[in-house]
Amino acid sequence: MGGTKDARSSTAEELAGWVRDASSRLAELVADLSDEQLIGPKIPTINPLIWEIGHITWFMETFVLRRALAEPPIFDHADAIWDSGTIPHDTRWSLVLPSRKETLAYIDEVAERVADRLGRPESTAQLRYITRYAVHHHDMHTEALTYTRQTLGYPAPTLPGAAVPGEVPDAPGEDGPLAGDAPIPGGRFLLGADRDEEFVHDNEKWVHPVDLAPFALARAAVPQAEYAAFVDDGGYRRREVWGDDGWAWRRGADADTPVYWRHGANGWERRDFDRWVPLEPHRPVSHVSWYEAEAYCRWAGRRLPTEAEWEAAAIGQPDGSGGLSPRKRRLPWGAGAPEAEHANLDWRHLGTADVGAYPAGDSAFGCRQMVGNVWEWTASTFEPYPNFEQDPYRDNSWPWFGSRKVLRGGAWATRSRFIRGTLRNYFTPDRRDVLAGFRTAAAGSAGSAGSADSAS
Repeated sequence: MGGTKDARSSTAEELAGWVRDASSRLAELVADLSDEQLIGPKIPTINPLIWEIGHITWFMETFVLRRALAEPPIFDHADAIWDSGTIPHDTRWSLVLPSRKETLAYIDEVAERVADRLGRPESTAQLRYITRYAVHHHDMHTEALTYTRQTLGYPAPTLPGAAVPGEVPDAPGEDGPLAGDAPIPGGRFLLGADRDEEFVHDNEKWVHPVDLAPFALARAAVPQAEYAAFVDDGGYRRREVWGDDGWAWRRGADADTPVYWRHGANGWERRDFDRWVPLEPHRPVSHVSWYEAEAYCRWAGRRLPTEAEWEAAAIGQPDGSGGLSPRKRRLPWGAGAPEAEHANLDWRHLGTADVGAYPAGDSAFGCRQMVGNVWEWTASTFEPYPNFEQDPYRDNSWPWFGSRKVLRGGAWATRSRFIRGTLRNYFTPDRRDVLAGFRTAAAGSAGSAGSADSAS
């Protein structure tokens, strides 16, 4: 996505390109793995990779070709092996699946059929909407495939247009930390997606007013050096900084450090896919659970922002008289689609960059990397917005309300075509396999008030 194009619009030709690109990325993310690695061990937070790439393609075939266009299935038994809504997670390792060759051919065939249908004269706006939905389903899963490789200790993938595995990122802007808080004025804020957006998920619908008290938010995500100070100060053993659920999780998980950290000969090291590297002090801490983020905040005398606060800091604007403007940006820097100078997205570095990088992506209030690098946990539980309107895919949001915590902003393996300032991600608070970090708010600054509490 280039130039200053408003990222809301997409043509049938562009969507066809996205379909082919998304399907190619599926194959690229597993191309170097053996058949045994494509099955992998049974772990609750992941799927067999050979099953997952088939499921992702089945989703596109089902929603675009079979439901929207009433075409017959390519595999007669596809629903019996790839429907995630009916196939229990534990059984996915024992299914009789198509071979690797057959699965890759299926990926190509579905992509070419969908791209062909988009280019026909009878192609409709509804078909384009459903196709975009399926493309973004691919985008969510290709990010998951990336951190599954991290979970399993597989090598970093080799991807066209991305850094070479192990290469030190050459990110635009500042190396090192970015200290200090950005003051955010209080007032009425419009949380959620505008109705003029071409595409949003159901959990972003629709924009509604919330009242925010003034608060101060860190300009950058918590870097690894600051998180290491928490670990070195016995943070994982200090009961007073953990909530009851967090302490129970810490004990059950036997967690004494972040999941991929260890002590090396010269200090902390972290596992980067299949290799151990010295801890980079100014990169954001990643692969931490919501419980770990909450404990760090208590230790530091800080707190997690609510998602309404996070969105206001990311895409809100000052009104010129000390308050919040009723208008907000689509992305922190404005309406234009993400460019290379704005954010660390699309596997550009195959990992994180320093928290001081990408100044061109700053928000109106001076917060950096509110898009890209790592997803950021918020204090908010994932709940529907007022007058929730469900998408065609019921399992996208509805089953997860009330049980997960909201993350915002995207990560280095998030697609730039997928991201926007209102996008909500959501995981259970124990998950630390995802590309998630956090930034903190000043504890003395009040959180949201009035209707913001119920909305967040």
